[in-house]
Amino acid sequence: GSSGTTSWGSTIVGAAKAFREQHGTEPAEGARARAGMPENPEREGYAVHSFGAHFAEVRVHADTGEVRVPRMLGVFSAGRIVNPVLARSQFLGGMVMGLSMALHEASVVDHAFGHVVNHDFAGYHIASNADVGDLDAIWLDEEDPRSNPMGSRGIGEIGIVGSPAAIANAVHNATAIRVRDLPITPDKLLR
Repeated sequence: GSSGTTSWGSTIVGAAKAFREQHGTEPAEGARARAGMPENPEREGYAVHSFGAHFAEVRVHADTGEVRVPRMLGVFSAGRIVNPVLARSQFLGGMVMGLSMALHEASVVDHAFGHVVNHDFAGYHIASNADVGDLDAIWLDEEDPRSNPMGSRGIGEIGIVGSPAAIANAVHNATAIRVRDLPITPDKLLR
């Protein structure tokens, strides 16, 4: 899931500790050790989830109702970032997915047969990087000593979940119209 580094990373750290305990600092060639993901009693008393804040600037065309997003920023608390390049891409990709959810994505169902008729990228509109002008993601430089031995937390979906709300709030700020059904399409803004 969104916390793969926690799962397998904790297991690798556990195996490294077991190896060191069994073989010391100068192991024999071919030495092996085995360990599983260690128990973390601290997880019971603490929430060890990532969180973030999303900010979006929107422009709504007064005549057509078309929404554009010139800028988005995500600020995240996700513990220790193990791979900054990958994490940044994960955050940005999630934010573009959230933008897509907010403005484009809608499944169209054929009520006669119950099938989704826009079931491929030819008919299902999704956002691309060109749909947002200035996109940035930053994170707090921190470690979470209670989450796992690496101090990391999951980042898989955290870039997605706040983006649609930030865009919807920015649209409300621009138009005074509160849209509660996604996607935010021009027909919902033209009254």
